[in-house]
Amino acid sequence: MTTTKLKPILKWAGGKRQLVDVLIDLIGEDYGRYVEPFVGGGALLFELQPFNAVINDYNSELINVYKVIRDNPQELVNLLKKHQRNNTKEYFYEVREYDRNNELYEKMSKVEKAARTIYLNKTCYNGLYRVNSKGEFSTPYGRYKNPGIIEEKNIFAISNYFNKNKIKMVCGDFTEALKYLRKKSLVYFDPPYVPNDNSKLFDGYTDVGFSLEDQIRLKLECDKLTNKGIAFILSNSDVEFVRNLYSKYTQIHVEVRRSIGSRTKSRKIAKELIIHNLDIVRQFNE
Repeated sequence: MTTTKLKPILKWAGGKRQLVDVLIDLIGEDYGRYVEPFVGGGALLFELQPFNAVINDYNSELINVYKVIRDNPQELVNLLKKHQRNNTKEYFYEVREYDRNNELYEKMSKVEKAARTIYLNKTCYNGLYRVNSKGEFSTPYGRYKNPGIIEEKNIFAISNYFNKNKIKMVCGDFTEALKYLRKKSLVYFDPPYVPNDNSKLFDGYTDVGFSLEDQIRLKLECDKLTNKGIAFILSNSDVEFVRNLYSKYTQIHVEVRRSIGSRTKSRKIAKELIIHNLDIVRQFNE
């Protein structure tokens, strides 16, 4: 069956566009429900386009964007056109300030909040979605000549995909998505990465962060899935802590070029790991 090509609507730190081919080869088609507890920009989701899926993220603004794309695509496009017409450095900072005024922000509709998120994401420096400890958007203006604020065809294509398939959207801790597992589920984990020697841990896409204790908690959930015969694939940085933590699982070493949130001249190749229990699960289910 021919499917419409979809692409992420947002730039997102740690996006998986460069790893999609490797992940697709691993996954194949032998799964029932697709579960992604850290959906982020959704590169793998939009490439796979599963019929039955559960997506989750702790970032409520992100999940709101997806729900608005599903439910109100035309209203969203109309507001994005307004942002595009008004786009200047001064206008950017005016829009960015909305979440500093709780009374104003609470009066905004879901569509207005989603349009604001997309606008800021498309026009901020390096597409880095970052909030401070108060949960306020804090990335400066990016000064793009043509930021591509409106992707009308893609918005309507994603909306069509969400509405014609069984896509459940959840917002909360990654364990929330795991409540909807069923037989032959496939779980793809893409948590905030463990820092390595050449980079600082980036967890600024929420106001709470993702600690090493959370990384251990995530690994324990992977063990639970394995004991139940449920397949998982996980991406993380290729560092000793992660290698040791997942030592009993298959580890694939990959290299990608990271760009979001870094200086253009200093962008380097990053070493990452793809970890999975697919071989264990196949033996479990034989």
